[in-house]
Amino acid sequence: MAKKSGLGRGLDALFADVAPIEETAEIAETAKAKKVSKKAADTAAADDDDRVLYVDINDIRPNSAQPRSHFDEEKLAELSKSIRANGVIQPLIVRESSTGYELVAGERRWRASRLAGLKTVPCIVRNFDDRQNAIVAIIENMQREDLNPIEEALGLKSMTEKYGFTQEQISESLGRSRTYITNSIRLLKLPKEIQEYVSSGQMSAAHGRTIINIPDKARQKEIADKIIRNDLSVRATERLAEKVKDELRPERKRRKKAAPADPAKSAEIAAVERELMTLLGTKVHISGDESNGKIELEYYSLEELNRLIDAMREAFR
Repeated sequence: MAKKSGLGRGLDALFADVAPIEETAEIAETAKAKKVSKKAADTAAADDDDRVLYVDINDIRPNSAQPRSHFDEEKLAELSKSIRANGVIQPLIVRESSTGYELVAGERRWRASRLAGLKTVPCIVRNFDDRQNAIVAIIENMQREDLNPIEEALGLKSMTEKYGFTQEQISESLGRSRTYITNSIRLLKLPKEIQEYVSSGQMSAAHGRTIINIPDKARQKEIADKIIRNDLSVRATERLAEKVKDELRPERKRRKKAAPADPAKSAEIAAVERELMTLLGTKVHISGDESNGKIELEYYSLEELNRLIDAMREAFR
């Protein structure tokens, strides 16, 4: 009977830390008795998916699909100190490779273990293909909230472009809405310098999404710098972005001036406008009152229109 891939078993099973631990010496004894290589003995012992093996730390290499590009050195040092005192409590997840093992999940623990001077680390060996490897690496980081917004966006984009996942498949696998996934990937349309602001936490992903639709990259950078310099809220950024877009579209501005003024909106309708603007990432206008009226959404390209349609389809599923 074919072995299960493990992806359908949930993260609690994938990252189990209560499995029986087989020490390195026992593995070596098994290899000697069977006169086979240590790696073959490891593999034989790993027939039980939940068996923990101690693997030479130098036989493990980082995950090629690791979405994280930054590891906080101070936090690694803290984890290393804990590992020296208590050992590695949660096993690493690895898969076999041509040169030993490749990490699937647990690179932070692996790096901290090297800092702590460990020679071997506890591992669970999984038989994952490249697509499974990619999604488990992203799931682990997202559920632990270890990724910054740009790392997350790059990981999601890689799943669609490199591994052929549809957004619906990603949504089901990660437990996130398609709108969330679409908005995350959209951050990669920002100039690299502004992406760095988001990565470093100088501005939020919500700030980044607010200025994406400004059609001038220089003005995007200008607003991004103002967000950081003046510690602007997302609401203030939305108002500033709309002002800049009006300046860049004089014909639209003339139409707005010629149009009759809207009747005063109630606080409730104004709040709904703001909520929809944040959710959909575009200008929203509600005219009318609590009993009847209309909702208008603005878009500035075919791509933007398709994104809004996808977001509304997701909302009404």
